[in-house]
Amino acid sequence: MSNSLIDTAPGYDQPIAVLKHCHDKIRKQLQTLQNLLSHLPQHGADAAAQQAAQAVQKYFNKAAHLHHADEENDLFPLLTAAAQGEDAALLGKLGPQILAQHKQMDLDWDILNSQLDKIANGSSAALNATEVERFVQAYTAHMETEEAHIAPMAKRILSPAQMTILGEAMQQRRGLLPAAIAGGIALADLRMDYGRASLSEADTLADPIAQFAKWFNEAMKAQVNEPNAMSVATVGANGRPSSRIVLIKQYDERGFTWYTNYESQKGRQLAENPHAAILFFWPELERQVRIEGRVEKTSVEESDKYFYSRPVKSQLAAIASRQSRPIGSREAMEESYAVVEAASGDQPQRPEHWGGYRLVPERVEFWQGRASRFHDRIVYDLQDGSWNKERIQP
Repeated sequence: MSNSLIDTAPGYDQPIAVLKHCHDKIRKQLQTLQNLLSHLPQHGADAAAQQAAQAVQKYFNKAAHLHHADEENDLFPLLTAAAQGEDAALLGKLGPQILAQHKQMDLDWDILNSQLDKIANGSSAALNATEVERFVQAYTAHMETEEAHIAPMAKRILSPAQMTILGEAMQQRRGLLPAAIAGGIALADLRMDYGRASLSEADTLADPIAQFAKWFNEAMKAQVNEPNAMSVATVGANGRPSSRIVLIKQYDERGFTWYTNYESQKGRQLAENPHAAILFFWPELERQVRIEGRVEKTSVEESDKYFYSRPVKSQLAAIASRQSRPIGSREAMEESYAVVEAASGDQPQRPEHWGGYRLVPERVEFWQGRASRFHDRIVYDLQDGSWNKERIQP
């Protein structure tokens, strides 16, 4: 008997088949969502409903994001590098649509996720049918487009080597790459020869903030993944640096602004040493921007304005979390959140320990990748209140 009785998943040596297998799993979870719509009015949030809600949440809170990252970070860049002629034209049309759909489906999922939270813990049997159907229809149409156009293109134009790169990236994202492989990669071999663009002194504007705005807008138009993500490096009194990724919320002639807990590790370090470095890296454009300067807190009014613009759940989380401090368990965190939610209701107040930081730049470097590691680097230094611009060697 040659046919297996077990429904096995494809291996990562067939990455496009793995992506299709993910679609099959998504369809099953979408069906579970629709089944809940008919189950809840008759049975309420019983054990079966709770189990179903938890299963849907488990998939869309983790696996679906990995699937989107497979496409955004690996599949589409590989296709962009390989596509020519009609394939390139079709990819140029469908690629931005698919990425925009990912973002919209994430927003739609956030609404459903909050409803499923209450079903999963048995506290509510409310599930909005209109929102479920919108989510199901959007995901279904999205997958049909990918299966009709993107998957066949990938199978046709990606080389075996590119398929291997895609499969290994997907395994690494899930922590599945065998230790012998993950630990055996020669880092010196992981090289990319840049060549998308160049950067000359004449290309750059006189003011670095204006130049940053130009590049940031180009990153947005190119649909770079998380163009607003930046690394923030700080150094405390002990002289030891630390860094983390945060999201920039504003930039203007005054500097670059983000919001956080003032009592976090970076907050304590900035209190000891009010200087920091931030880094933007946009690999799709082979660009990075390094910014160094002193850091100051934003005004109370600015912190209030941003805090009250956030979703209520994010406001509550900012109050409940003692960022960077140890805690015994996830359950203890959830209990702290519940206490804050019960006390604050729908109108939480910004705590004094939460607000904005603004890095006032003193040095800004624009880096453009070039072939053979002969990169372009244009640096602005603030000298006596004016910006001096010069090229430095790679």
